Amino acid sequence: MDHQDASKSNFSIQPDTLALKEKARQEGLETIWDRFAAQQPQCGFCELGLSCRICVMGPCRIDPFGDGPQRGVCGADADIMVARNLARMVAAGAASHSDHGRDLVETLLAVAEGKAPGYKLNDLEKLSGLAAEFGMAPDLPPEAQAKELALALMEEYGIKKGFLQFTRRLPAARLEKWAKLGIAPRGIDWEISEMLHRTHMGVDNDAVNLLLQALRSALADGWGGSMIATEVSDVLFGTPKPVASQVNIGVLKKDQVNIILHGHSPLVSEMVAQAAADPALLQRAQDLGAQGINLAGLCCTGNEVLMRQGIPMAGNHLLQELAIVTGAVEAMVVDYQCIMPSVPEMASCYHTLFFTTYDKAKFPKAKHLSFSPENGAAMGRELVSQAVENFARRDSARVSIPAAPQAQVSGFSVEAILAALGGTPGPLLDAVKAGQIRGAVGVVGCNNPKITQDYGHVNLTKALIAADILVLDTGCAAVAHAKAGFKVPEAADLAGPGLKAVCRALGIPPVLHMGSCVDNTRIINLCAALAGALGVDLDHLPVAAAAPEWYSEKAATIACYAVASGVFTVLGVAPPVLGSAAVTDLLLNGLEAHLGAKFAVEPDPLKAAALIINHVEGKRRALGLDAR
Repeated sequence: MDHQDASKSNFSIQPDTLALKEKARQEGLETIWDRFAAQQPQCGFCELGLSCRICVMGPCRIDPFGDGPQRGVCGADADIMVARNLARMVAAGAASHSDHGRDLVETLLAVAEGKAPGYKLNDLEKLSGLAAEFGMAPDLPPEAQAKELALALMEEYGIKKGFLQFTRRLPAARLEKWAKLGIAPRGIDWEISEMLHRTHMGVDNDAVNLLLQALRSALADGWGGSMIATEVSDVLFGTPKPVASQVNIGVLKKDQVNIILHGHSPLVSEMVAQAAADPALLQRAQDLGAQGINLAGLCCTGNEVLMRQGIPMAGNHLLQELAIVTGAVEAMVVDYQCIMPSVPEMASCYHTLFFTTYDKAKFPKAKHLSFSPENGAAMGRELVSQAVENFARRDSARVSIPAAPQAQVSGFSVEAILAALGGTPGPLLDAVKAGQIRGAVGVVGCNNPKITQDYGHVNLTKALIAADILVLDTGCAAVAHAKAGFKVPEAADLAGPGLKAVCRALGIPPVLHMGSCVDNTRIINLCAALAGALGVDLDHLPVAAAAPEWYSEKAATIACYAVASGVFTVLGVAPPVLGSAAVTDLLLNGLEAHLGAKFAVEPDPLKAAALIINHVEGKRRALGLDAR
C-alpha cells in the first residue's frame, strides 16, 4: 500500500478517522475523500501553475510539453503565469491571518474602552511589555495602555509608519538582507494590496520581481498580522503555560452535551468556554438527562482553547465532517478559515446544530449569530443554551465514538519554554552546543486528502526526535503528533539519547505544542531570540521547518515568511509552480544566496527527515559545533 496516496483505501493512519469514515460510507454520507476521488484526474495545467483566470480574455493555459500555445492571450508566458498565481496565493494567505489579527486588535480596543463585557486583560505583564516595545509611557494604567497599544497596532496595517515594529526583534543582519532585496515589509495592508495590484494584467510582468513582493507580503503577515494575533490573544486570554489535556474523537462524551469549537479565532470560543461553566446551563443540561457540558476543539480554534484552557482536541482538518458522523455532537460553532462548505450539509443529516458567528464567513444551511466584541459574552451563552436544548433530539442509536482519548501536554509558549529554562535561553543553547539537542524543527501545517492523513507529520517527526532534534509544532500537525503519543513526557523514550536526557530533566515531551497556525510566529520569535543570544543571523542556526501535508494559501504564506526569515523549509506537497523552470529554480536554489535559506520539496517523510538532519548538521559544523 502506498501510504502517500489517499485516493486508495488507506485514507488515514488514525483508527478513529478510519472507523468514522466507514460509518459514513455505511450511512451513505459523502466525505472529503469521496469528493477528492470524484475529482480525479485533477487538472494538470492548474497543478503546474500553467492556467490563468485573472481576466476574462481567458481562461488561458500553457502546454508544458510545447505542442500548444506558449503564451496566454495577453502574452503572459509560463514564468509570468506561475509567478502571478503563487503571488496571489501568498497574498490571500497573508490577508487571512492578518485579518484574524485585526479582529483581535479591534476587540482589544473595545475592552480598553469598556465596551466588551465578558472580555478582560488577562496578561498585564505582556501588555506592559508590548506597550514598552511600542514606546509608550510605563506608568499608564492597564486600560490606557491597552487603548494606546490597540491604536498603535492598527497603524501597523497602514502606510503611515513605513515599517513593522515586530521586525525590530530580528538581528540587524536579517533586516539588512531584506533591505538589499527590497522586501522589508512597510505595512500589512500595504503589501497585500500592492501584491494584488501587481498581479493585475499589465502591471508587474517580471517573475522575480513578483516573487520578491510575494515574500514581502508574507513577511508582513509573519512579522505583522499573525504576530499581532498571537500577542493580542495572549494579552486578552492569557499567555499559554503547560497544561494536561486529551486528544482524538474519544474526547466526545456519550452522556454529555458535546459542543465542537472549530475555525481559527479564539474570540467566540473563549466566550463559549465561559458560558459552558454557567451553573444554570449545567443544571439545564442535567434536567435534560446529560451529565454535563463537554467542549472539544477542531483545527486552530481548538488549538487556541487547548493551549489556554486545556479543552481537549477532537481532531484536525480532515476530521471535521467525521466528528459529526459520531452522532454525539449537539452543536458545532465555527468562526472562519478551514471550515469545509460541506459541514453544514453533514450536520443536517444528524441532529447537530451548525452555528456561524462572523458576518464575513456565512454558510448556507447554518444558523447565523452575528458576533461583535460587544455581544460576545451574551452570544456565547446563547450558543451553549441552544446546544443544551438540542441534547433532547439526540438519537442514541446513531452514536458511535470509536476511540479512547490519548493524553497530551500543551501550552509551550516562548514564555513558558524560557520559564522552564530558568528565564533565559541559556540552558537550551548549552544543550545545543553540547550536542544533546542537535537542533530544532518546526513541523507545522494542514492535512491534505492527497496524502494519507497524518502519515507525513507522524513519520517525519518520529525520525527527527530519534535523531535528537527537538520538534516544535502548531496547527493540524500538532493534533497528529498528540494522537501519536508524542505530547507526553513519557514520549522522551522515542527520542535519541541526548534529547531524551534533556526531556527527562525538564519533565517535557520531545515535541512541544506552540499553538495554532498564527502561532508559528512563536517559533520564529524563539529563533530570533536564540540568534540574538548567539550573535548570529537566523540562517546560521541549526533549525528548519517542514509542512508535510499542507493545503492552504495560509500555509504558502507561512512557508514564505519562514524562508525569508532564514529558515530552510521542506514541503511535502509541491506548490503549483513546476510549470516554470525559472520560478522553481529560484525557490529551490536562487533564494539561498540572498536569504540564507531555501525551499525543498520531498513527499516521503523519511527522505524529508534525512534532508533536514543533513541541514542541521551542516549548520552545526558552520558554527564550529560537533557534527555527526
